[in-house]
Amino acid sequence: MIVVMRRDAKEQDIEHMIEQVQSLGLKPHVLRGTERTVIAAIGDERAAASVGVLESGPGVDEVLPVLAPYKLASVETKSEKTVIRVGSLTIGNGRLGVIAGPCSVESEEQIVSTARAIKASGATALRGGAFKPRTSPYSFQGLKEKGLQMLAIAREETGLAVVTEVVAAEDIELVAEYADVLQIGARNMQNYRLLEAVGRSPCPVLLKRGPSATVDELLLAAEYILDGGNQQVMLCERGIRTFEAHTRFTLPLATVPYLQGKTHLPIVVDPSHGTGHTPLVPAMCRAAIAAGADGLILEVHPNPEKALSDGYQSLTFAQFEETMKGCRRVADAMDVKI
Repeated sequence: MIVVMRRDAKEQDIEHMIEQVQSLGLKPHVLRGTERTVIAAIGDERAAASVGVLESGPGVDEVLPVLAPYKLASVETKSEKTVIRVGSLTIGNGRLGVIAGPCSVESEEQIVSTARAIKASGATALRGGAFKPRTSPYSFQGLKEKGLQMLAIAREETGLAVVTEVVAAEDIELVAEYADVLQIGARNMQNYRLLEAVGRSPCPVLLKRGPSATVDELLLAAEYILDGGNQQVMLCERGIRTFEAHTRFTLPLATVPYLQGKTHLPIVVDPSHGTGHTPLVPAMCRAAIAAGADGLILEVHPNPEKALSDGYQSLTFAQFEETMKGCRRVADAMDVKI
């Protein structure tokens, strides 16, 4: 349930109601909006029988049940859209973030040249994998800390915020030293110990949908992070497995407006993984913006033919520049700023 405080509620009223929520054995999460404060009371719903003690509290406007299984991610709890701001990246509520870069960091020259090129074309953040979870143990696994250091050099050169994947809870502190946003990849969407761990991190999190996950499962995965105290979560639609074989995955863009009606969290679309084919990426970028996405994450490489991973779905610098031109036209039509 949520305790909605009045606009004129004092800080001492809010603190008192936090104590009241705790006294019922529930976990309070304070969500401060521009107009009013909401206290989400999370825990055993049988405690809702004691709702009367909360309704009569000082500064309380009303106490409402949250029907969705995902409590903190729901628009029932927070009607205002969450906006993520970190360095050069702003995503949400009319601001479109464009995260671009190679699937994996291969060399300092590769990542720095990519950062310069994507910034010149209008990207607002740099992506690049230092830790790469791969299906085969013999595939390139990433440069690890050395790759993180190269990402930090690229950020220093260009000012672009860095988005990179963390694959294990024990690596979070290390990755957070170099990255601005922690990415949870599709394979780890339901790695609940990892989700809990990034929930304790101050870094924003980009959570990718698993290839076989439902939308509710994605939202409940986000709930683990939110429940840990980290309110800076972005959801990423990167395609799901279906019986179709003409693309690497099936990219269901209907997910975007559906999620916009269910959650306050920003929605990012990954057309690179969602299609797996470079020629399809620009059109799906434009379609994602038209569907209402808050951000895009794209794979861009200086020489895709020689990429150590995912070259077949990566854009060249020239292709990315043309893609951004099309994105701006759609963004203008949708009254969205890049």
